[in-house]
Amino acid sequence: MESHVGEMIAGREGEKIWLLQHPPLYTIGARTQSSDILHKKFPIHKTSRGGLATYHGPGQRVVYLMLNLKERGLKARPFVQKLEDWLILALARLGAKGERRHDRIGIWIADKSREDKIAAIGIRVRRGISFHGVSVNVNPDLSHYDGIVPCGIARHGVTSLHALGIPASMREVDQALQDSFADIF
Repeated sequence: MESHVGEMIAGREGEKIWLLQHPPLYTIGARTQSSDILHKKFPIHKTSRGGLATYHGPGQRVVYLMLNLKERGLKARPFVQKLEDWLILALARLGAKGERRHDRIGIWIADKSREDKIAAIGIRVRRGISFHGVSVNVNPDLSHYDGIVPCGIARHGVTSLHALGIPASMREVDQALQDSFADIF
């Protein structure tokens, strides 16, 4: 990803979007505190993205977006808002009501008794090029989040499409993301 962004900055490569799944691991962003790591259940990888600690693993769709924000006329904050719009629309296509929160990044699912995060956002922008990206919990083992304070937010939990009773396949999630991306970007 770093190499591709360097090539984009040099004008030798175009935009790319990667959809993938990681083996179980924790990633830490630039602002992660040692208190955000509760126990080292999985390998920890330091990243150059913004944000705090998060989990990545099987059953979670990770999307890395290497986009030219200058050419798209976007600055970082409006880009994050578009990422939120994109995720909310994709989740709606799958039957989930995702919501944004003014005081925290990511997409949330609320019911009467609680709020849980279903999608995370962690990006970096270098010379007008975005990288890192978003993750959507499709059907990961949610107990894997127990080793960290997800995104530094201890008072809320995490959820997934399957935990909400939406048995979407990874292919269906990818299609919803693709269709929604075209609508938002």
